[in-house]
Amino acid sequence: MQLSQLFRKPPGYMLASILCSLGGFLFGIDTGIIGPVTVMDDFTKYVGNPTPTIHGLIVSSILIPAAISSFFAGRVADALGRPRGIAIGSFIFGAGAALEGASTHIAMFVVGRIIEGIGEGLYLSMMVVYMCEIAPPRYRAALTTGPQLITTLGLCAGFFTCYGTANIGSSMSWRLPFILLAAYSFVFSAVILAWLPASPRWLSLHGKTREAEEVWEKLDVAAADREKIMDQYDTSVVETVIHDASGNTNVGHVTSATVAMPKSNKAKMLDVFSAESRPRLFFAVFLMGMQQLSGIDGVLYYAPLLFQQAGLDSNEATFLASGVSAILIFTVTIPATLYADRWGRRANTIWGGLGMTATMFLMGGLYAGGNVHSGTGAGRWVVIVCIYAFAVVYCVSWAVGVKVYAAEIQPQRTRAAATSIAHGSNWAANFLVALVTPTLLARSSYGAYFLFGGCTLLTAAVCAVFMPETRGQSLGDIDRAFAAGSVGARISGVKERVRRALRGVRAPVGAPVDVEA
Repeated sequence: MQLSQLFRKPPGYMLASILCSLGGFLFGIDTGIIGPVTVMDDFTKYVGNPTPTIHGLIVSSILIPAAISSFFAGRVADALGRPRGIAIGSFIFGAGAALEGASTHIAMFVVGRIIEGIGEGLYLSMMVVYMCEIAPPRYRAALTTGPQLITTLGLCAGFFTCYGTANIGSSMSWRLPFILLAAYSFVFSAVILAWLPASPRWLSLHGKTREAEEVWEKLDVAAADREKIMDQYDTSVVETVIHDASGNTNVGHVTSATVAMPKSNKAKMLDVFSAESRPRLFFAVFLMGMQQLSGIDGVLYYAPLLFQQAGLDSNEATFLASGVSAILIFTVTIPATLYADRWGRRANTIWGGLGMTATMFLMGGLYAGGNVHSGTGAGRWVVIVCIYAFAVVYCVSWAVGVKVYAAEIQPQRTRAAATSIAHGSNWAANFLVALVTPTLLARSSYGAYFLFGGCTLLTAAVCAVFMPETRGQSLGDIDRAFAAGSVGARISGVKERVRRALRGVRAPVGAPVDVEA
């Protein structure tokens, strides 16, 4: 009996979620190939030995179009349906990749990146929302981590694809990875159209009740779970989807207890700047921006450049080292995702920030002291290990918790607007890091490391003072924590603890502090 249960067909909603998660593979491959491609000899000859600024522009040109198109993804999905929207987005993504692979001028290549970004923003924003609409609530968190894991797998595939094509003695060394990416995208688009069923919720909203019931049966979702899914989407729900180069596809799914109101009565954008909401908005914007200013996308987009700077001379060696970093990221992402809710948000953010600070400052110090030499010495190996350590610490700390925390601390009535603004901060910082990292590395061997390390140290310090714990807390508890932990109260508490420490009296940890008038 147990053996038959082990080999029985998985539920339809699980198969649909797995199929949908394969879209993360495309995103991961693009992230994995763009860094190695831009340092290949044949590509630099084709471009004409680009300056660091042009190099950064080539890599980062995908990000702003993706951010813009993601804002319109909801309307496209509502008009055409989730599967069609995902298929169209992935087809556009593939068309952009094909244009890059067939480009005859650098301007054509950048246009391909822009088109690719438009498709990326569309399909990535839709696929996790689709999974949330078909999965029973008790399995939703596990299923929506699928794109994140598949993205890291795509990252590995991208790095090792370039490792395999690097020795082709023609422009096919850099064209082939994009041609393969385009082929994957077109196949994914066709498969989605052929086999992915429409969202039952979308069908119900369009008056197709009978078809919705048929799809529920096809997805093997029990009647009780259907009611829960539909009830949650009849209340105030926020779906927060963010993607970065580390392969993180996080969903902050927060359902309030209030009944949905007409759009004209919902919280206005300006409500996020009210006295109650403003501190949480600014804190979320700060965290989401600093997540990217940690330098994670600089490390992943330009991993071959970093390993080359550390003393690995050949492209093969740098691409292999980059592939190893992707394998590490994929490996640690699995337990980090499974145990995300068992770790406190506050401790995870603070200790993760300090860990990343240590690795960045160590690398910067080695470069500043002239202890990293190509071909000799232990300094280069320390730098390589620190790059790996930085990626691992990020994936088990900030990659998992920051995005969820930024969404769950917002008041109910402003959560959607505040989260959108915070995501804008993340996209902007992501673009900035991708754009300026080559310039920073070209002008100073250590400046980028000290800059990113300073950002993570600042974030850890701010979180140690102002960040309340939210794991396992109700929305009411979070409201009270932020009300009691206002900026003025926190600063006063810190001053009092310093005064007591100077007097030789240690204040008990977590005890209330009486602030002198």
